[in-house]
Amino acid sequence: MNSEQTKWARRFKWISLIEGISFLLLLFVAMPLKYLFDMPMAVSVVGWAHGVLFILYIYIVFPTASKLKWEFGRTFFALIASILPFGPFIFDRNLKKSQHVKL
Repeated sequence: MNSEQTKWARRFKWISLIEGISFLLLLFVAMPLKYLFDMPMAVSVVGWAHGVLFILYIYIVFPTASKLKWEFGRTFFALIASILPFGPFIFDRNLKKSQHVKL
């Protein structure tokens, strides 16, 4: 992997992991606060942040796939991972195994 590919891979990794954390916070912290403790503001704040991060994730998937020469299946897996709890973490682990690269 050349330096430009490494840069893209690292950027994608960080955006992916932050987006994954925001999704888990939304599901397991903000939603219970809203529905169990009548605190809808938590969903407003965390939901907004997650929405921005989700859009950024989707926006970065395609140029990353192009730069790293991902096949369709890997790109599709990256897109599906973004909508599943723990999906970005599983995708990151899969990516590390397949590329044998420490990012």
